[in-house]
Amino acid sequence: MLFRSTKLDPQELKVIEAISTIYKSVRYVVSSPTRWSGVLHRNMLAQAIRGSNSIEGYLVSKEDAIAAVDGEEPLDAQRETWLEVVGYRNAMTYVLQLAKDQQFSFNEGFLRSLHFMMLQHDLNKHPGNWRPGPIYVRDEVKQVTVYDAPTAERVSQLVDELVQYLRGTEDSDHILVKAAMAHLNLVMIHPFSDGNGRMARCLQTLVLAVRGVVQPAFCSIEEYLGRNRQPYYDVLAAVGGGTWNPKNDVRPWIRFNLTAHYRQAATTLSRMRMISKLWSELERQIKALSLPDRTIFALSDAAMGYHVRSSHYRNVAEVSNVVASRDLGALVRAGFLVPTGEKRGRIYNASPALRDIYVKIRSGELRDIPDPFSADTELITA
Repeated sequence: MLFRSTKLDPQELKVIEAISTIYKSVRYVVSSPTRWSGVLHRNMLAQAIRGSNSIEGYLVSKEDAIAAVDGEEPLDAQRETWLEVVGYRNAMTYVLQLAKDQQFSFNEGFLRSLHFMMLQHDLNKHPGNWRPGPIYVRDEVKQVTVYDAPTAERVSQLVDELVQYLRGTEDSDHILVKAAMAHLNLVMIHPFSDGNGRMARCLQTLVLAVRGVVQPAFCSIEEYLGRNRQPYYDVLAAVGGGTWNPKNDVRPWIRFNLTAHYRQAATTLSRMRMISKLWSELERQIKALSLPDRTIFALSDAAMGYHVRSSHYRNVAEVSNVVASRDLGALVRAGFLVPTGEKRGRIYNASPALRDIYVKIRSGELRDIPDPFSADTELITA
């Protein structure tokens, strides 16, 4: 027996409708041809990877998260952390591909394969295999066991039930709920020796993407979960009750996930508006100074606070090493970029003037996203 969803109340249905409305706007923007959509997609994917790994204590800078997405070497991350991040990137890349496959069907082999991609760098963690024995979740701060997972002997049966749920029609009318329940059940079964949380979060994103909610990078709530790590742990502990208790009330978990989706989706829409305005202003600046149009890729990254590396600029602008060096030098002379380091170790950061452009635009779009279940919250409807 798995954890089952509960009958949704009117307020939950209202929040789901609001989330759906926001995602429609996101889908419209993503499907429209813009030069900046690829940049936003990359940044959103990097935030998801960074957020999910931070929950497990694998912390990387936003520049290294971008490097992971781009397939480049990190600037700061230690080897162990980097291997974990790259493993998760590989799994998320797999999810991106599966979301496009109209013939995809959930099965046990898929779950094992996804886990192997995440943890193949450490064979001691049994990548691709169910855990061989008991497993406990510890609160290292309080030095107490907060969850005792089902016995190893029950894992195969429970995973089979989860696969049947994923392939069935239960909760299909409300895919946000189905994805949340998939997340909850996988993390409560805890079928692997390590990586269960990341697997559950990745699975949740795939359930949404397969149903076409929006592209995986734009429907993932992993960034939100990374920023709200303790509330995430708290609601899991409350619903789990310390051990395998599938009859427990799951409403707190469903509401937590709907809140996460609402806030993350609203944040995504705000970022889309912000980057659109940023690119318009940068295009104006580039034209005024007769700089090449392609330099906007370096300018937008730097304006948003990312380091710019020649290797990445060469890839996105599709230019040679010589041309990239000339372009970046021109941006330095124009007062947009400030170089640091020498030769292959050189990076470029935004000048105060460039950063001011971004800050001014961001301040016009940035706002707190309230709790959608608060009585005085006016839900976003467009």
